[in-house]
Amino acid sequence: MTQWKEITTLEEWNQQLDGTANKPIVVLKHSTACPVSFNALKEYEAYLQNKPNNDVDYVLVKVIESRPVSNQIAEDTGVKHASPQILYIKNKETIWNTSHWAITEEHMTAVLD
Repeated sequence: MTQWKEITTLEEWNQQLDGTANKPIVVLKHSTACPVSFNALKEYEAYLQNKPNNDVDYVLVKVIESRPVSNQIAEDTGVKHASPQILYIKNKETIWNTSHWAITEEHMTAVLD
């Protein structure tokens, strides 16, 4: 099973963003206080348990606990913050993003595979 990695610092975010020149990333912005976000996390993990795209790194940012990172992601990508939100980033460009109930295993499979 592929695992996501939590990022909590701006340094980690900058490393992840810079690394997208070599390997794309999928970022789940997750609120630990939101039931919709809890469902999105379950869908994210379900995707990772099946047959995820192994040419991508998967990260998670807790938007309450790591607010500066969450804000920087919005600034760097130009994608207005939402929670939950998922972003697929390649070469420092957001290829795809969606939020709330649109974050499903089926949707991720259609986009990432």
